[in-house]
Amino acid sequence: MQSPVRFFPVFSSPCEAFSLQAAAQRNTRNLPPAALRPVVLAGLGLCALICASPAMAQSAAEAPAAPAATQAGTGDGATLGEVTVSATGMAASDMATPVQVLDADALLKRQAATLGETLAAEPGINASHFGAGASRPIIRGMDGARVSILSDGSDLQDASTVSPDHAVTSEPMLARQMEVLRGPSALLYSAGAMGGVVNVLDNKIPTAVPANGIEGSAQLQGSTADGQAAGAFSLTGATPAKSGAGTLVLHAEGVARNAGDYRVGSGWSQGGKVAGSFNRTDTGSLGLSWVTDKGYLGLAYTRQAANYGLPGHNHSFEGCHAHDDHLHCGAHDGGDGHDHAAGGGDAGGVPVVKLLSERWDLRGEWRQPTAGIAAVRLRGGFTDYHHDEVEDGQVATSFKNRAHDLRMEVEHEPIAGWRGTLGLQTMQRRFSAQGEEAYIQPTDTRRDSLYLLEEYRWQDWSLQAALRHDRQSIEAQASDEKRSHRATSLSLGTVWKFMPGYSATASYTNGSRMPTAEELFANGLHMATSTYERGNADLKRERSQALDLSVGKNAGDTTWKLSAYHYRIKDYIYGTTLDELDGLQLLQYTQGDARFTGWEAQLRQRLSSQWAVTVFGDGVRARLDNGSPLPRIPAQRWGLRVDGRIQGWDTMAEWVQVLRQNRTAAYESETPAYGVLNLGASYRWKSGANTWQVYVKGQNLTNRLAYAATSFIKMQAPLMGRNLTAGVKVDF
Repeated sequence: MQSPVRFFPVFSSPCEAFSLQAAAQRNTRNLPPAALRPVVLAGLGLCALICASPAMAQSAAEAPAAPAATQAGTGDGATLGEVTVSATGMAASDMATPVQVLDADALLKRQAATLGETLAAEPGINASHFGAGASRPIIRGMDGARVSILSDGSDLQDASTVSPDHAVTSEPMLARQMEVLRGPSALLYSAGAMGGVVNVLDNKIPTAVPANGIEGSAQLQGSTADGQAAGAFSLTGATPAKSGAGTLVLHAEGVARNAGDYRVGSGWSQGGKVAGSFNRTDTGSLGLSWVTDKGYLGLAYTRQAANYGLPGHNHSFEGCHAHDDHLHCGAHDGGDGHDHAAGGGDAGGVPVVKLLSERWDLRGEWRQPTAGIAAVRLRGGFTDYHHDEVEDGQVATSFKNRAHDLRMEVEHEPIAGWRGTLGLQTMQRRFSAQGEEAYIQPTDTRRDSLYLLEEYRWQDWSLQAALRHDRQSIEAQASDEKRSHRATSLSLGTVWKFMPGYSATASYTNGSRMPTAEELFANGLHMATSTYERGNADLKRERSQALDLSVGKNAGDTTWKLSAYHYRIKDYIYGTTLDELDGLQLLQYTQGDARFTGWEAQLRQRLSSQWAVTVFGDGVRARLDNGSPLPRIPAQRWGLRVDGRIQGWDTMAEWVQVLRQNRTAAYESETPAYGVLNLGASYRWKSGANTWQVYVKGQNLTNRLAYAATSFIKMQAPLMGRNLTAGVKVDF
């Protein structure tokens, strides 16, 4: 079912590897079997290294180099070595709200097939978990549109906010850094991202000339629980440059992944594997950038093709519908307000999602264009997204999303001690669904935004303030209904470094979130989540007040951090279950006042130059003002981790205990507690100009049967059982 790998354009290069790839494009019948494609991808990257022309490398090395900060850091000129947040240009320790940054080394240890699973071990972050192909981050109990996902500052624009069974089209194996933002910094990108903003940084558009003329990496990875084989490569090279002119830098990268149905922990009544939990994905990108000593301007094309299953899909609900506040399935009334003829067991095979996403990215930066302006930045993206849900070999439902967004921002030099960024953003999205599960009519969404972030430092204090205003219009094409909303959000934060190595932070956000097209106009059966969803065209914008406090120590043998937060949200939009029939729920989008209260904590004690122990945990309680719990809220968890360095190996042993989740909404089942044992080790060495790294990690080594409280299909798709992952990566 996996489509041929065809995403690499022909390179104008003497390298034989690219000539072989070009031939494969012309004759896809000669491509190797799907299971071997990861090996081929990594081999292409290594071959490109071996056969790269020395003359090309020499001419690129003679090209003008970008400033050191850009070479070492992110696309916005932030230095990664200082743990700088690319989205703001500030050091993470200077941010007024908790900011999590995963650099390349951390990502290699946490890397998973989906974005949600990659970030799930971070404090305050969980995954939605919908089998193996779809998983979004859930931050502080908030998901969907309340968590904005970016590709280097630009909206990702897939269909993952519509439903948890839709995949996030961000590839973790190609990311060089991930940032999780909240508070003032998050308002640069979204007023509605109350949970936070996930910014995934990549290398698809070069921002600097490679120091040695050509550079890249290749990686191979395999795992046991799902039989996964994955491979990735990245390659960047420069063309000869004329004196005084910029340099053209070319970048190519790709990933292929082939994973079967995964095994669960012992004791599951439905067997040893989750049927339909396979995931096969091919992703490739080609980027070209013009780099000068004053900045860069680049364009990249990315293509992702994926096939993955939808576990828990119940065909027996076909034909079910809603009458007022009751569900009806079948031809006769059973006397209790329900029709039962169609209820009961599952019928048919597991549906398969066949996804194709094509995306263009435009990025640029002009440093010091004139007096008083530090930089002008440009971000834009155009996405043509389509996926079919195939049942018994036939397309049952098709989802399409064509969207574009453009943002331009100006960073000014300090004015009376204040430095900051002023920006404009516009977005347009056309979404449609056709077929038996077209529960959302075609909609057009348009949003225009203006935002400002300012920062001021005085002695041991740092003050940050952000303001954002959004205007949104959503039009339902079938019913000719149109809804317009406006929202203004404000956030204030401060950092006080009251002692060397110690800091305290506080932030207050008065924010607004406008309803999405799905919340306004949904009306139909959604078998993937076993729901019949009904929108509400009269929904108002949410208004929230969020207080975030944190104190910590970041130097010395003992380091720690404690964060606490409280959100009060007026007119919170959520899906309330009005009726349930044989597992099918009638979900009505409505509004009510809600509160989210939670904490995140971590304490690390260095025992010696080789050993350290860490205790960590997080928890959130989310409820309506009447005391009713909100659905699918993560359970509280605690953990103990021991890190060691043994004969050059970096090792880790970890126990994570997830408590029982018994604060559940109506018609929602409780989730039992579970504990998992994880082990990991990695070794790095230099060989000439190359840096090699091998790694192995074991997850859930006790093979515990575990369920995710955040999942719509937690009982149909438990978490993965015992799994061993091994990989090798080379950077050159």
